[in-house]
Amino acid sequence: MSANKHQFAVDASKIAFDQHHSQTIKFNISKYDAAVTKGFGRYRDLALARQQAARIKREVLAHLDTYLLQFEENSTRRGAEVHWAQTADEALELITALISEVSAKSIVKSKSMTTEEIELNAAAEAVGCESIETDLGEFIVQVAGERPYHIVTPAMHKSKGDIAKLFNEKFGTDINATPEELTAYVRGVLRQKFTTAEIGVTGANFLVADTGAISVTENEGNGLMTMSFPKLHIVIAGIEKVIPKMEQLGLFYPLLAAHGTGQQMTVYNSLVSGPRQPGEANGPDRMVVILLDNGRTNLYADGESREALACIRCGACLNGCPVYKTIGGYTYNTTYSGPIGSVITPFFKGFKEYGHLSSASSLCGQCAEVCPVRIPLTDLLLANRRKMVERGLQPTGEKTVMRGFKLLASYRLGFDFAPAWLKNSVLYPLNFFGWGNKRAMPTFAKKSFSQTYRKQK
Repeated sequence: MSANKHQFAVDASKIAFDQHHSQTIKFNISKYDAAVTKGFGRYRDLALARQQAARIKREVLAHLDTYLLQFEENSTRRGAEVHWAQTADEALELITALISEVSAKSIVKSKSMTTEEIELNAAAEAVGCESIETDLGEFIVQVAGERPYHIVTPAMHKSKGDIAKLFNEKFGTDINATPEELTAYVRGVLRQKFTTAEIGVTGANFLVADTGAISVTENEGNGLMTMSFPKLHIVIAGIEKVIPKMEQLGLFYPLLAAHGTGQQMTVYNSLVSGPRQPGEANGPDRMVVILLDNGRTNLYADGESREALACIRCGACLNGCPVYKTIGGYTYNTTYSGPIGSVITPFFKGFKEYGHLSSASSLCGQCAEVCPVRIPLTDLLLANRRKMVERGLQPTGEKTVMRGFKLLASYRLGFDFAPAWLKNSVLYPLNFFGWGNKRAMPTFAKKSFSQTYRKQK
């Protein structure tokens, strides 16, 4: 068993029976479920909208190189600098060079899972530059010394009481402060950071090929200020974020909002097509776009699983997944958790280290059912499990057991050969060491089906 797989099993066994965690997640996701149900109700034909979005994203995947080059050409024409990073280290080298070039002391950063993926905050701190999360949820987990718990709602695992206690310990705020009072406090802290930071860093929800613009959607206005106040705006986006045309945002904006938060539209939807132009009063003097691979071409090269790159990071599959809701986001120990993370992470970081995540699913199909771009997630999870077997990455004990079961189950006489007590005695250690004490392994009946059939006949 790999170290990651062992740690996953240990962490899952602890958090699954943590009542405080379970109650917090149940409450927070119930709010999400109610909002999303309302959001879906605004659609005359949600299935058609999903079908159209899926068609566009498959078109992108069929011609990914063409659309990326088109984006680069149009973005460069508007004055942006476009760089390509094959790995996280290459992206961080570009960013730390920019930090040094402008002698930056601080970065303000809007919510971005891509920056979490490359661990930007730690890299910036290592060269003496403070990196401040400006999304409220991201700010909370950064203050707590944690990572985002969820793709869309980073602090989903914390109750308002947890946050009040955290802020009391870190900032001396009132232990009984209301959410509104805590939000006002954070707003005051961040306003000063926005006006003094030399660099603003964002991700991109969409890269628009025909205009060369990047699109950022958010609910707090922090992303807009991150792009506007600092003199240098750095964009870090995965290569899969590209879409062909600006007019298609009219389809994707509502889909992303409805599935992510239940809103009709996200509050702030910004379209940025370069640095401040002559005659414009606001905006950065310089805009740098980094297009990140970091394992995405490994996934793209797999014709069976490349559909996972159609994901728009709405988080719907996490919220619908019974496994995610039981074991939480941190148990996965990777940037992207839940069903989509279990599919893509082995390609990004290696099947040997992270292939076990593809087994963290009941295959109930809820993830595929709620996906706005119709990614067949259960099929891809099964495909990953098959790839683990094909690559010989199963544990030795599992291989031995499965070979023995195959030999036993291939013939009816195999099941009749040994008495029930002997079969159950073989299963008992598996029940103790495999399932644990929270679930019982089924036992064999005293007589097999064929024995019972012959007797009754």
